[in-house]
Amino acid sequence: MIHSNKPHKNRCLLYNQGLISYLDAHAWQRSLLNQRIHDPNLDDVLILLEHPPVYTLGQGANSDFLKFDIDKSSYDVHRVERGGEVTYHCPGQLVGYPILNLQRYQKDLHWYLRQLEEVLIRLLAVYKLQGERIPGFTGVWLQGRKVAAIGIKVSRWITMHGFALNVCPDMTGFERIVPCGISDKPVGSLAEWIANVTCEEVRFYLAQSFAEVFGVEVVESQPEKTFQVRTQESE
Repeated sequence: MIHSNKPHKNRCLLYNQGLISYLDAHAWQRSLLNQRIHDPNLDDVLILLEHPPVYTLGQGANSDFLKFDIDKSSYDVHRVERGGEVTYHCPGQLVGYPILNLQRYQKDLHWYLRQLEEVLIRLLAVYKLQGERIPGFTGVWLQGRKVAAIGIKVSRWITMHGFALNVCPDMTGFERIVPCGISDKPVGSLAEWIANVTCEEVRFYLAQSFAEVFGVEVVESQPEKTFQVRTQESE
C-alpha cells in the first residue's frame, strides 16, 4: 500500500499488469469508466501496463503524421477517442490509464493534464533528472527530448486514457511517425540517462508519485476475473 504525504480522502486501486493488447486494454478502460458513470462512488483506478507494438491516433488526429500508408501497412493502427495526435506504444514503454472521478479533485481538464505531468516530473526527480514542460505542449521532456506523452478522454468527469513513459523501449517504431505531430522535437527514453532501467522498477516510483500528486491512498489490487480471462484468451 502506498501512502501520500498529504492527508488523503480517496482510495485508488492500482492494477499492475504486464503486456496487454491495446484493444483489450481499451475495452477494459471503457468498462471501468461506464461502471463509474453509473456508480460515481466506486474507487478510482490506476492501470499500469505495457502494450505490444501499436500506433494510435487521437480523435481528429492528422493521418499525415503517419509515414506509412495506413491502408496498406501491416502495422497495428487504431483511431481512438482520446485527445492528441499519433503516438506509438511498445514493450519497454510504461503506460498509465487513470480512471478518476474528477469531481473528487477539480473539474478542470487543464489542471488534470498538469497533474499528470507533475506525476512524471516527480518520478524523474527520483532519478535526479529534471523533467520539463514546454509551454503550449502537453507531455514531459528531458533535455529537449520528449520522454512522456499524454492524451486523455473525460466523460461526465470520469477520465480514461492517460500517459505513456518511454522507459527502455525499442525506439525505431517512432521513426515511422511524427510523434504527437511535433516534428522539431525528438523523442527519448529514460534508458538514455539511466543505465539498466526497467519498467518493473519505474512502476513502484510512478505509483508513489501518483499517490503524492493526487493525494490518494494507492492500494495494489487484482482486476476483475472477467478481464483476466479475456486477456489470456487474446494472447
